[in-house]
Amino acid sequence: MMEDRNKKKNSKARDANKTLEVLFEISEAVTSTRNLDELYRVIHQSLGRILKVDNFYIALHHEDKDSIVFPYHVDEKDEHPAEIFNFSETASLTGRVIKAREPLIFFEQDIIDFAKARNQKTIGTISKIWIGAPLIIKKRVIGVIAMQSFNSPDDYKVEDLNLLNTISQHIALAIERKDSDEKLAEQRKILEKILESSPVGICLVENRIFKWVNNEMLNMFGYETKDDFENADARMIYNSDADYKEAGKIIYYDLKDKGKSDFDFDLKKKDGSIFKAHIILTSSSSENPFESTIVTFADISQRELAQKEKMEREKLQGVLEMAGAVCHEINQPLQTIIGYSTLYQENESISPTELNNIKTQATRIGLITRRLSNITQYKTVDYPGDTKIVDIWGSSNDAS
Repeated sequence: MMEDRNKKKNSKARDANKTLEVLFEISEAVTSTRNLDELYRVIHQSLGRILKVDNFYIALHHEDKDSIVFPYHVDEKDEHPAEIFNFSETASLTGRVIKAREPLIFFEQDIIDFAKARNQKTIGTISKIWIGAPLIIKKRVIGVIAMQSFNSPDDYKVEDLNLLNTISQHIALAIERKDSDEKLAEQRKILEKILESSPVGICLVENRIFKWVNNEMLNMFGYETKDDFENADARMIYNSDADYKEAGKIIYYDLKDKGKSDFDFDLKKKDGSIFKAHIILTSSSSENPFESTIVTFADISQRELAQKEKMEREKLQGVLEMAGAVCHEINQPLQTIIGYSTLYQENESISPTELNNIKTQATRIGLITRRLSNITQYKTVDYPGDTKIVDIWGSSNDAS
């Protein structure tokens, strides 16, 4: 019976030129519209120039949820339907098209018979004629574009299925592109969040011109907004032209040879203060290493200070250990010398002046050992022969 009805002809032929114009408009809209909602409206309006589109919808199928949604829906009889779950169990013409994977046409009695065969009620008001075409992306049916008429079965003809199928391909292509764009935009947002939360400065530099920086770059260099860096010459972070050129040579030859440059360098903040930074650059071009580089900056001035303090502590510990050993070894013979000098005080054969000199020098040695035992910092003084020795007088907290 459906085949007999398929033979019905609309007495009014479609205008071929106008049909081509509509297809061109839709093709243009796929690339020019800002989002899918706008594209759906354009398609609906364009189709209205050659077809009856008072009842028109685009349905998207979520196979994983066994549901269907209607991002665009215009209907004279029924309200915009909500998401339909358990879709595979419904008496749906949309489902028939999805399973068939090809455009289909149904008349009123076909719709009634289909519902009866499944012992179900039809979804929505029964139309006089319904036509639909699948939206296919990479061999997967993701939805359907459909039109129907509640007035006359002659409002559409079989040939219109080819037109609808062509349009469905445009829509599927647009959905794929927009979906890819949205995923790419989402990935960019995620990446930007990661970059913005990084504890190191990260930037994109093209031909030594800043194109993008993260917030840590602002904090590190003492700037207020990213506009301060946008399209600014990298010269701004170097203390002098000589430093700028020297760093450029290091970067160029490293990137040329290894595709990566990794070095420490003194950089300048906005207020003119200098700090030591660890810089890592990567480039995708060995022909022109400066063409596009990703650069990270880490402020290592505190790390260098910590390393210096560690070295000072290690040196001090060495001095303390040596001083302790010296004091221990000297104190015993020193006490012996002082003891004997006291015994010989009544010996007339020894000059009192000589004994006083011995006691004075022994006392001086005792003061030196006491100073050694009270050293609290590592401090040196110049000594003849271009060497340095520990300043035991300035390194001790002994005030006596």
